[in-house]
Order: sequence, then structure tokens, then C-alpha cells
Amino acid sequence: MNRRDLLRASTALGAGGAVAGAAAGLGAGPAAAASGPAGAGKPLRVHVVMFDGVEELDFAAPYEVFSVSRFFTDRAVEVRYVTTSRPGFVRASYGTRVGVEHGWDPQAADVVVVPGGGYARREDPGVWAEIRRGTLPRALGSAPRPGLTVAGLCTGVMLLSAAGLTRGRPCTTHHKARPDLERDGGVLKNARVVDDGDLVTAGGITSGLELALWLVRRELGADAATGLEAMLEYEARGTVWSR
Repeated sequence: MNRRDLLRASTALGAGGAVAGAAAGLGAGPAAAASGPAGAGKPLRVHVVMFDGVEELDFAAPYEVFSVSRFFTDRAVEVRYVTTSRPGFVRASYGTRVGVEHGWDPQAADVVVVPGGGYARREDPGVWAEIRRGTLPRALGSAPRPGLTVAGLCTGVMLLSAAGLTRGRPCTTHHKARPDLERDGGVLKNARVVDDGDLVTAGGITSGLELALWLVRRELGADAATGLEAMLEYEARGTVWSR
């Protein structure tokens, strides 16, 4: 375990101890604090989609939240970057180079997270370039299956729109892309996160934190989400719309 993981684990143990102590005070054992949703016997597998021009915070925030979540649950959590291109390096919106080791494999995922980036620069790498190329929208369009949640944030939702996944469904995106999303048939909701079951979308760049925290709460339980908020020193904000 490296130093950063050691610090995280120590923080997690501290938060877990506080939760367990509170539960004990209410007459519940420590095991009650660790309880979560059904499916705890299987790992939660999260794939974060990467492409040239992807916004740094769009992919980094969900990756961080899901990666750290393993310290707050008994369920294993596996997080990886994936690409529909050949595995290698991706150059993000502001020049960050990120190594992506895994190819596209939604059959091996429980959650696929689609970040955005470059929507205001139509000729540069980013969402518009991916829509024109067509490979990623086609892959997303064929990905849905029972047991898979497809999640998009910021202008990554427009990749879901290009794949036909938001048509006729409650959704949201970055405020400047909302007219485009509605024109493509999305049913816009005035919320930070919109949960329509196997389709979960979120607003602008920083909403990737809310998206990931909401999915952690949904998939791993409230204790995991509140423990994460304490460790990150971040309180989820805005409204979550759900059925």
C-alpha cells in the first residue's frame, strides 16, 4: 500500500469507527454500520471512458470517488479507465497525458461513466470530434443490458444523446448544452443529478463529484457515501431527481 492509500485507509478507519460507535450507542453492533445494498458479494466494477480532449476534472473526480469508496465498504470496488480506441495515452483537454490500459468492454462493467470535454471547441479533440468519428456513440448505443448503469456528466451526456440513450428520458447536462440535449429528445430536469434507473446523468464539470457520490450511495449504501464526504471534506450539493 502506498503512502496515499495508507492515509486514506487511516481516515476511513477513523470514520468507520465513529459510525460504528454511533451505531453501538443505538443498540446496533458494528456490523450494522458496514451493511449496504444487496450484491455485496460481487465487486462493483466501474469503467470511466477516456478519449482525446476529455475534461480533466470530468474524469478525475468520479475516478477518485469510486477508487476511495473501497475503504468505506466491505464490497470490493474495481475502477479502470477504458477507451474505444487502442489502449495507450489519451491527451486531456488541458494537455494532461493519461495512460489507458483497458479497451472497451461494457460486459465486464456494472457502471460506465462518460465524461465530457471540448464541447465549445468543435474542431478540436473532444465530444464533437467523438460524435463525428462515431465509434464511441455506436459503442455506447450497443452497451445497455440488464445490470449495467450508463452514467454521463457534463457534455459527456451529449455522447449519450448521440448514441440515442437520452431520447425520451429524464436527463441533464452542462447548462450550455441543455438546448442541444432537449432538441435531441432528452426530457430535461432541473437537477444536479438525474437518476432514471439504468441511465444517470449530471450537470456541469464539478457535478462529477455528485454523480459519483450518488452512485456510491445507491450501490454501496449511505454509510459509504457519508464516509466519503467526510474524507473528501466535501458535501454533496444540489438536487437529485429520481423516480
